[in-house]
Amino acid sequence: MKTSFFALSFGACLLAADPAAAQAGRACADHQTVVTTLAERYGESRQSIGLASNNAVVEVFASLETGTWTITVTSPGGPTCLVASGQSYQELAEGLPNTDSPA
Repeated sequence: MKTSFFALSFGACLLAADPAAAQAGRACADHQTVVTTLAERYGESRQSIGLASNNAVVEVFASLETGTWTITVTSPGGPTCLVASGQSYQELAEGLPNTDSPA
């Protein structure tokens, strides 16, 4: 596990969409440095991306070979911060729920 790289609790993950909270963990750098480090050290590549309500970019990086994963948050115009990591990543292909009839 990447605990030497950074370690945050589940509660910190809930604050991940808040760039100030993410930067408090001091695991931040420019986006290219983070992407390069995750690729070189852990073999991780971006698996998904989304936009938080405060316009922060949330990305999930993972290695399908080793199963390690990392979640990052990039604030608008700011650094990319690591907010969570772990092991046993699995890629899922689940269908969308049926919205034609009430649940």
